[in-house]
Amino acid sequence: MSQSKKTTERLLSLLRDGRDLSQRQQMTLVFQLSLPAMLAQIATIVMFFIDAAMVGHLGATEAASVGLVETTFWLFGGLTGALATGFYVQVAHRIGAKDDEGARAVLREGITTAIVFSTILGLIGVAISGVLPVWLGGDDTIRPGATTYFLLFSLFTPFMQLNQLSAGMLRCSGDIKTPSIMEVVLCVLDVILNFLLIFPSSTITLGGVELFVPGAGLGVAGAALGTGIAFIIISVGMTCIIAWRKGHLRFVGENWQGWRAFVPKSATIRRALGIGTPIGLQHTLMSCAQIFVTMIVAPLGAFAIAANSFGVTAESICYMPGYGISDAATTLVGQSVGARRWRMAHHLAVVSVAMAMVIMAVMGVVLYVGAEEIMTIMTPTREIIDLGTSALRIEAWAEPMFGAAIVCYGAFVGAGTTTIPALMNLASMWGVRITLALLLVGSMGLDGVWTAMAIELIFRGFIFLIRLYRKTWLPKEESKA
Repeated sequence: MSQSKKTTERLLSLLRDGRDLSQRQQMTLVFQLSLPAMLAQIATIVMFFIDAAMVGHLGATEAASVGLVETTFWLFGGLTGALATGFYVQVAHRIGAKDDEGARAVLREGITTAIVFSTILGLIGVAISGVLPVWLGGDDTIRPGATTYFLLFSLFTPFMQLNQLSAGMLRCSGDIKTPSIMEVVLCVLDVILNFLLIFPSSTITLGGVELFVPGAGLGVAGAALGTGIAFIIISVGMTCIIAWRKGHLRFVGENWQGWRAFVPKSATIRRALGIGTPIGLQHTLMSCAQIFVTMIVAPLGAFAIAANSFGVTAESICYMPGYGISDAATTLVGQSVGARRWRMAHHLAVVSVAMAMVIMAVMGVVLYVGAEEIMTIMTPTREIIDLGTSALRIEAWAEPMFGAAIVCYGAFVGAGTTTIPALMNLASMWGVRITLALLLVGSMGLDGVWTAMAIELIFRGFIFLIRLYRKTWLPKEESKA
């Protein structure tokens, strides 16, 4: 075991035992849990960045085909993520209460529930793949590619769900490093498979030597297949790690009952639904809002659709570190609440939020300065580069407050209080972003849509900081110091 892992486990043990943690120890714990998650999140967005660049080099039509249905995948991912959260937050609470057997039971029941749910969701995706591009307002040139991409991606939904659940379980047990490494491997596999499946065979010259590079030449379909196959490999691998490793989580425990141990119990499902349903409804309505934004952008043409899609991918470079810190906040707050240490939960949440705001402020500067270079990597089309550069420079100003909103939300999820934060997100998205986008798109085009986004993210961060400060997301009484 590495020194950093030993330090993290020692500090988490102090947390569960009700011991005091100094300010330095709190910062150390947040940093050590956040760093692997941040690196994994960055690797993930690099994967999407490279994927988008590969598709972008096929042409504007192919890029628009993927961009048209991309927000619908966010909807599917939000639903599967919400279900996973309902189970892995319970695991964090059980581990915080030193109930490892209970945590293992939740893990097993969660796997069964998740597989059933994601299979149904994937079949729905297959069923609507032919009409979805029409619903979203795509023109005849991009509909075939969008249909193919969405259909193939839908088939891999159960494995994406399993990946979310397994990674969340490991993180909430205090093991951030393993899922982070697996996410990096996922990214590497995705890039390799996509390159081999998207482009046809070719000959390249390196150092004066000609090399034959095989390729399937599947285009947009290859992008979906490459990512899907990578998810299969990593999700199965991560589940196997959980099943047989030593620690808080594994399939077999003291009360092992064979296959019956995987049958979900009503109490576990009720608790998962209590945590996950508000998140699921929020993601559904938030994704519907994103889809609505895509419909607002669609009449601006293929260049605007592609620039909007590439811009979202590029901006993710900034906010992925925030999501990494949010994962750490969920783990720390969840285990603190399980140990009935409300004040410590609040202290750790504040440290996490402050760290995220500083990092994302720096990333916002990087985004503003390097916007044009980033877009140039993703596409050679000048019209798309110009539109995307302008959008990214507008968005860069909102990054610190976006970081605050992301990590506050992760802390609230760790506490198991998800309804009010979900309503806050929805009110901000629909009341501010959509309203402003409709008002500004006519006069400002794509810049108007992204101006609305920046204003909304600043507003969202502000209201989440108020809720964090008021501590209304924590229980009223504290049992331990």
